[in-house]
Amino acid sequence: MKTVKHVVFTPLEATGVRGLTGDRGDPGEKGERGQPGECAVAPKSAFSVKLSQGQTSPLNVGDAVRFDTILINEQGDYNSETGRFTCKVPGVYYFAVHATVYRASLQFDLMKNGHAVASYFQFYGNWPKPASLSGGSLLHLIPGDQVWVQMALSEYNGFYSSTKTDSSFTGFLVYSDWKNSAVFA
Repeated sequence: MKTVKHVVFTPLEATGVRGLTGDRGDPGEKGERGQPGECAVAPKSAFSVKLSQGQTSPLNVGDAVRFDTILINEQGDYNSETGRFTCKVPGVYYFAVHATVYRASLQFDLMKNGHAVASYFQFYGNWPKPASLSGGSLLHLIPGDQVWVQMALSEYNGFYSSTKTDSSFTGFLVYSDWKNSAVFA
């Protein structure tokens, strides 16, 4: 027969005062280098163009206005020969048109893939000085979409530019939908 011994534990009466913090230990060994990651550079797209002095506006309905003086077009998304912006980066863009109107009324449309998304009109009332007509729109674009300014009525072709006043077309990416990269997913 086995004898079982019973051990009795007595509770501690009170916890003592906490001791001082010890000195910091030596640093550990350097770990292995991790795998290279993707660079989180946001996609870009922006342009700003204007009519050069003496540029004649298109006179026919449906003609794209060719803003021929490039202020900025680093990604090359605007084509000054066709007057069209072509999307490379999917996302939401803002486009603005600022027109100086002089000696004629002006009506133009902001176009996306052959459809007017906004229309603008300024009546010429025999004013001795130029007037302004401006507008803008946010548009969702996918690669290959095109945006341009188009004449709406041939008799309302009063786009104007001089040394003191300009007519311009600007567009830029507000935010991207790019899903080709884990960085932008």
